Amino acid sequence: MATALTAAFAIHLVFGALWTGSVCYFAYAVLPLGRDGDLSASALESTTGKLTTVSRLSALVQLITGGFMASPMGVAASTGYWSSTSGSLVAAMVVLWLALAALTEMGASTLRDGLAVDKVRTPARDASTRLRAASVVALLLLLDAGALAAGL
Repeated sequence: MATALTAAFAIHLVFGALWTGSVCYFAYAVLPLGRDGDLSASALESTTGKLTTVSRLSALVQLITGGFMASPMGVAASTGYWSSTSGSLVAAMVVLWLALAALTEMGASTLRDGLAVDKVRTPARDASTRLRAASVVALLLLLDAGALAAGL
């Protein structure tokens, strides 16, 4: 069982890093190029599709691995876990995870709607707020994960 738990931790960590990194990179490197008109509609559409794919896949993997880790087979075997600081951090992580998924989907949807009519600057500007908020949530998730890893 220890091997399965270790694998779940590793997979969870890798997909969490991939997801948070891709959202932050998109918000701070790709969107400004779109707002400035330096990206074509097809390039922005392609990168938006990749962001959506990474986000959805990571959300699914996080759900599966996180569920395993929080199950009686994982680290939450003791009944007092959920009333501890670690349990609170896990609960906060779930809320942040849902916020990251929702903000990323809403931002990508705004981009896709504008790109469907061959616009680049306006949808990039309109999606900026949500995707920047998603990147802040992603950073909060990393801080939460660091606190859990430190055993706080």
